[in-house]
Amino acid sequence: MILCNSTGATSEDALSSDAGTGCLDRESLERMAARLEASGGYRILRRLEPRERYHAPDGTPTRRGVFLDVETTGLDPATDEIVELAMAPFEFASDGRIFAVHESFSRFRDPGRPIPAAVTALTGITDAMVAGASIETAEIEAFVGPAALVIAHNAGFDRRFMERLCGAFATLPWACSWAEVPWADEGFDSAKLAHLAAAQGFFHEGHRAVHDCRAGIEILSRTLPRSGRSALGVLLESARQPRWRISAVRAPFERKDFLKRRGYRWCDGSDGRARAWNVDVADHALETELAFLRSEIYRRHDADIDARSISAFERYSCRA
Repeated sequence: MILCNSTGATSEDALSSDAGTGCLDRESLERMAARLEASGGYRILRRLEPRERYHAPDGTPTRRGVFLDVETTGLDPATDEIVELAMAPFEFASDGRIFAVHESFSRFRDPGRPIPAAVTALTGITDAMVAGASIETAEIEAFVGPAALVIAHNAGFDRRFMERLCGAFATLPWACSWAEVPWADEGFDSAKLAHLAAAQGFFHEGHRAVHDCRAGIEILSRTLPRSGRSALGVLLESARQPRWRISAVRAPFERKDFLKRRGYRWCDGSDGRARAWNVDVADHALETELAFLRSEIYRRHDADIDARSISAFERYSCRA
């Protein structure tokens, strides 16, 4: 448990004058936390304790989802390598309720070259930890086989790495807990996983794949503060909706920064697609995005722009 006062300072023994020097049980710590919260001068962050069950079975039909996270040597799925893969399977209902969470898959992978120092500093994963480790494709396929949906917190990153590692991920529908839940509209300052966790009163060991998976499931299990809807329910509704992939082919080079700030990703043509900046948008945002490209990028109102409908099976993929 971390105790945060109104000035931002933290302490794990803020009430040591009451506690003495002995070990305290959970009940005592919770009483202390309640006193601090009641004062109005502190916010309490509790360490995430992963749950095996969120709702008891009630006969509602369920499907299996997999929350996935990878740690890599860098940001380019064409040249960088996965060093850690984690997948946490869970049962969910169509309304967004989460029932059981099952045993996670967590493996290291030797990238065949030294892990950059910056990656080790961020994740704590060292060359010694991954030396000689591998992940068998058959093992991944057996684990993910029953999944009806794969979720990642930045699926545009994770899916491209996973499709290169294991072809099964090219045939599954994906959703993104970072992009497909309107966190800002719900009052959150940031959609980063650690920030969402802190805003909801808990913390976890970030930048390690399995801990990020369990934190992601916990966040999706919560009720959103403004709409009162289940975060997973909102995500599922988004995943069911059609999307449009817009390709800004032959966009002027000097306008690239505008495209990057708007969320476009560059495709260099190495996968057979046209060299272009691409973005996926919801159906209701299509005309707004086309108008932006014509007025701010091409500066021609008759510009012919490539836009095609895609489903969750193609979304976030480098193949679509």
